[in-house]
Amino acid sequence: MENQALIVFSGLPGTGKTTIAKAIAQKTGSVYLRIDSIEQAIRNAGVLAGNVGASGYQVANELALSNLRLGSSVVVDGVNPVADSRQAWQHVAKTAGVALLDVQVVCSDAAEHRRRVETRQTDVPGLVPPSWPSVLKHEYEPWLEPPFTLDTARLTPAAALAALLEHIVRSAARGD
Repeated sequence: MENQALIVFSGLPGTGKTTIAKAIAQKTGSVYLRIDSIEQAIRNAGVLAGNVGASGYQVANELALSNLRLGSSVVVDGVNPVADSRQAWQHVAKTAGVALLDVQVVCSDAAEHRRRVETRQTDVPGLVPPSWPSVLKHEYEPWLEPPFTLDTARLTPAAALAALLEHIVRSAARGD
């Protein structure tokens, strides 16, 4: 990637975030940080008595900042369901002096979204994938300003990647 950036993926589980986030990280040579992997590592360490809470996001914020300061672009793959987590990424980008690109991934076809959630195979050892009822109950605050959004009910992974790459090039040309 010509211009260093922090690219943060957000969206409910099962929308296709991980597929697209991994692809853009590979295509751009960016560092890839997956919240699921970080949270599962924290659980596996057995150091917390309860839920991991926001600790996975806090670890990811610090890892992202460290890598941005080394000159790498960073792709973050997480739900980012609340304004606090989204604002934390804004702070990381501002502190590092890099562009922030928020990417929301949605699946507007509820039946397809449900099928993906119910047939999902996890690639994170020990991670229990969410159930469809838990996805429906998952907290996900509306955005104050709509981010760049990809609808995976309408786009194949390859088309979503192409649309994102085009958006990155346009944003860089505008100086975003």
